[in-house]
Amino acid sequence: MPKAEARQNEDEAGIVDRATRVIIAKNRQSDRPLLLALETSGQCGSIALVAPGRCLAEYSLNSSLTHSRRLLSDLQNLLIDSGFSLNDLDGLAVSLGPGSFTGLRIGLGTAKGLAMATGLPLLGIPTLDSLAAQLPFNNELICPLIDARKKEVFAALYQRRPGEALQRVTDYLAISPNSLAKRINAPTVFIGDGILAYHDLLNEQLGENAAFAPTTIYFARAAAIGMLAQDRWQSQDFMDPLLATPLYVRASEAEVNLRTTPRPATELLLGAGTVVAK
Repeated sequence: MPKAEARQNEDEAGIVDRATRVIIAKNRQSDRPLLLALETSGQCGSIALVAPGRCLAEYSLNSSLTHSRRLLSDLQNLLIDSGFSLNDLDGLAVSLGPGSFTGLRIGLGTAKGLAMATGLPLLGIPTLDSLAAQLPFNNELICPLIDARKKEVFAALYQRRPGEALQRVTDYLAISPNSLAKRINAPTVFIGDGILAYHDLLNEQLGENAAFAPTTIYFARAAAIGMLAQDRWQSQDFMDPLLATPLYVRASEAEVNLRTTPRPATELLLGAGTVVAK
């Protein structure tokens, strides 16, 4: 190949390369804010990269492995596969719960550690809010349902009125399925892993008032966490990583045991300020 032709090809390649970099830079600028979202409230954990109006990448795995054994490696793989790094991020979003106590602590602990190490803002999203948001075109009552064990569910009711955003119309609840059904007297769509345990009970008690989301979307998704976090990022509604805590709704078994276990007499005396002689 003549030198002149080779030089021309190199120049053209350089122009193409510069144009590609400009396109990539423009695309990334339109992706602001770019949020990394973590969802670890249940057995099916997920991680997502979310930009305004779209999910750029999401990784989900329903596995018996604990989140602590896979979360950081999954996070690293997601960033590498999507061509981003922690330096490209504008914030960290995390599912606050309710859900698995252990899973929530792992997810929030990871997000807090990353926030403190990178200086990125931390955004917390209630898990039930994210589940309800996965039914964007529904105008009936929405009831996200998470199996809380001990014959209870975590739940709340949401409604979308014409021209308005989705609104939560009850408190976050830890409640028996029977008691929940008694509170519902209108057509309601249920979503969440609680469907698997209590589908028949709810269907029997509510009849035509009960409808159920498909099992393909029964678990909470990091993408939904990230989408809700976009609005909080815009309003600068950030959490302090040092003070952020999960939204448990119900006390953990360890806390219940601590409250109900009788304290030794010597401990009670010490707690009252009495000095015990040796």
